[in-house]
Amino acid sequence: MPLPPPTIELDEETRSELEHRASCLKLSYRTVVRAKIVLLAAEGMSNSEIAARVDMSVDRVGQWRRRFRAEGLEGLEDKPRSGRPRRFPPGRGHSGQGHRLRTAQRARRPALALLPR
Repeated sequence: MPLPPPTIELDEETRSELEHRASCLKLSYRTVVRAKIVLLAAEGMSNSEIAARVDMSVDRVGQWRRRFRAEGLEGLEDKPRSGRPRRFPPGRGHSGQGHRLRTAQRARRPALALLPR
């Protein structure tokens, strides 16, 4: 028999911050969904109900619920990842393009079209 999900109780300040994150259009999609997960959990919904509502797996909903319970608002942020850093960091020059990508997009002389006579 699976364990019941941990209960979430929010104070007024935390609730208002989560409501702000859940309704903000300029935050990333991940941040908005994580805030919605915690707000729905605080209303007493089960992980499967929340997963159906936010279109996410039940396991992932449980993970965010546990992390919020253990770490609070900081638990909803992405943790640093191991591994090699990005080779083409976004925001360098044009939006979403690295230096090498811009170089590849420079205008070139058009190729000659060979037409049969």
